[in-house]
Amino acid sequence: MSDTTLSSTAPAAIPATAPARRRTALRRLPVVGGAAAGVVLLLAGPAFAHVSVQPGQAAKGDYATVDFKVPNERDNASTVKLEVDLPADHPLASAMPQPVPGWDVKVTKSKLDKPIESHGEKLTEAVTKITWTGGKIEPGQFQQFPVSLGALPEDTDQLVFKALQTYDNKEVVRWIEPAKEGAPEPENPAPVLKLVDAEDAEQGGGTDTAGAQDDKGGTDAGKTTTAAADGGTDNTARVLGVIGIVVGVVGVGFGVLAGRRRTS
Repeated sequence: MSDTTLSSTAPAAIPATAPARRRTALRRLPVVGGAAAGVVLLLAGPAFAHVSVQPGQAAKGDYATVDFKVPNERDNASTVKLEVDLPADHPLASAMPQPVPGWDVKVTKSKLDKPIESHGEKLTEAVTKITWTGGKIEPGQFQQFPVSLGALPEDTDQLVFKALQTYDNKEVVRWIEPAKEGAPEPENPAPVLKLVDAEDAEQGGGTDTAGAQDDKGGTDAGKTTTAAADGGTDNTARVLGVIGIVVGVVGVGFGVLAGRRRTS
């Protein structure tokens, strides 16, 4: 930051002839402003913090198209690789990534210890990892990677996808820590897709009726758009909430000043 900028933000000198109470109140205003700025940093910081799955829930036994949303958390490096491990304890018969412009995708299949049945057929292998490379997520940006998944298991309430995010400075962020109920969120939580009954999914907007078509080679651009819109709504709500808090804090500060000026 330049010297000019610093000087332009420095508080004006308080006249020595001002009443003592007024001088005290004026000195406290920078503290109020600092507190407001601190609130902005505290609440706005985590808005894009984690690699996540959107929408956050889907219907058990159904097909779903989800987005792995990847924010760039660094100011001086770009994300150049994303690896997503599919849950080995609940293998999926189908996992089909949608092409993302500028990115290459590699789908890795592995043999299953226990075959799974899909559409009346026994499958001995399943997709265990999807890797995107060749593109770049610049600082201050995010990218969504759509994948059609199914059929989703009916014997669990969630699917955990461990993810590795690699930057062009060779840094690797491992989003692999499982969240535990009743415990604080881990520093690097793994993306989680919650699985609910079909009725609950319809009420929450998590059902993807076009998922079965995706498995046959179609795309579900509408679902991707919905996921992006949901993310935008969340971010807008956070911003409005932060602005409201800042306005409230500053208002309290000026209220205190006005009250003391009336009593001086």
